[in-house]
Amino acid sequence: MNWKNQTLIDSVEPHLLKEPRGGVPDVIDTREAFDAMVERFAQADGPVAADAERASGFRYGQEDWLVQFKRNGAGIALFDPVALEAEGVDWGDFNDAVKGVDWIIHDSLQDLPGFFALGMRPSAVFDTEVAARLIGNTRFGLASVTAKYLGLVLSKEHSAADWSYRPLPRDWRNYAALDVEVLIELRARLLDELRGQGKLEWAREEFSYLLVKGGEPRAAHPEPWRRVSHITALNHDPRGLAVVRSLWTVRDRYARELDIAPTLLLSDTAMIEAGERKPRNSRQFKAIRSLNERVRMHTDSEQDKMFERYAPLQRRVKPSVWRQAILDALALSVDELPTTAPKPMNEDITNAPRSMKYWRVHHPERFARLQAVRQVIAQIGEDTHTPVEVLLKPQIVRNLCWKNPRPEDIPDFLKAQGARDWQISLIAESVSRVTM
Repeated sequence: MNWKNQTLIDSVEPHLLKEPRGGVPDVIDTREAFDAMVERFAQADGPVAADAERASGFRYGQEDWLVQFKRNGAGIALFDPVALEAEGVDWGDFNDAVKGVDWIIHDSLQDLPGFFALGMRPSAVFDTEVAARLIGNTRFGLASVTAKYLGLVLSKEHSAADWSYRPLPRDWRNYAALDVEVLIELRARLLDELRGQGKLEWAREEFSYLLVKGGEPRAAHPEPWRRVSHITALNHDPRGLAVVRSLWTVRDRYARELDIAPTLLLSDTAMIEAGERKPRNSRQFKAIRSLNERVRMHTDSEQDKMFERYAPLQRRVKPSVWRQAILDALALSVDELPTTAPKPMNEDITNAPRSMKYWRVHHPERFARLQAVRQVIAQIGEDTHTPVEVLLKPQIVRNLCWKNPRPEDIPDFLKAQGARDWQISLIAESVSRVTM
């Protein structure tokens, strides 16, 4: 690591970046404007900074409502993918224009699925968040990384905006443009750090893995209703779980039909309360206010006006819908109730328990093995200046110590669990010595 450069970086007083150097761009929403921008990107060179904005807190789906790119020599482009799809735009020309270069993305697994869904095909990825974590940063959000390496502060005031709203206000376009404004410079700084620490090949393996992972279809959760916040409050109450399942199913159906975020129709908190109280008559049902009132979001900001735009859709779902869903759940036979234990995401890979108390009390030998392996990985992390969770995911560590494969089988086991070659070569031999 170049400690002289690091000292210079740390001594810089971060200042707020208010606007892109080239000004705030307009949104590209016509074929003619798209073709012109693609030509500009094709004539430019170097990597491409990329980002996307969604409206997940407002709309049902997770599709992109705005995608942003920057390339030196071409400037910043803000694309409206929904409008462009209506115009019959094919992203193949854009893919050709930037073929063979890095797409610089911060936390790429958030954006790659949406890019692939639109028809974009990145040749390679440089993930600035992953690079920052590999280097050893404990704060790796985009704002923290740009402040540290570039001395710039980025505003996040519109990060939760309703990006499906049109036309986009100027300050929203400014915010979106700033998200890609400095990624090219940031990549250059992080590349220097990775080279200095001898971790560039590690990073390349991670980036290749992310590119493949981001293009894979996401596995559907076998019981998505179990993702309701605080569902564990009903872990020992099958009837309460049935109420939540019924409400979630009805809420999801209406949300999909109306294209509105499910939580704007009924909050998770309301579903948990219904599961706990199990109202069986009108008086009991009316006593749960959250089931009888329209969801209102109060953030004391401009967002409140955005949420209120969805009031007409909210009013189309009457409280009687929730009451009937609850009654349906309460009428189920015992055999029809959900189990208290969720189904595993993958029947072939059962993850080891998370509870350390369970390990310590019921499986002391496995617990001792886990402690020894954690100590070894912690030492490797200290020696390489790498966070332990980057060296190997905690769940993989638990699975390894739970299954306890033979020492000679540990590399294959780690590979099957999703570990990359650099991780396996770094830790497998040391781990095998303490698991024998």
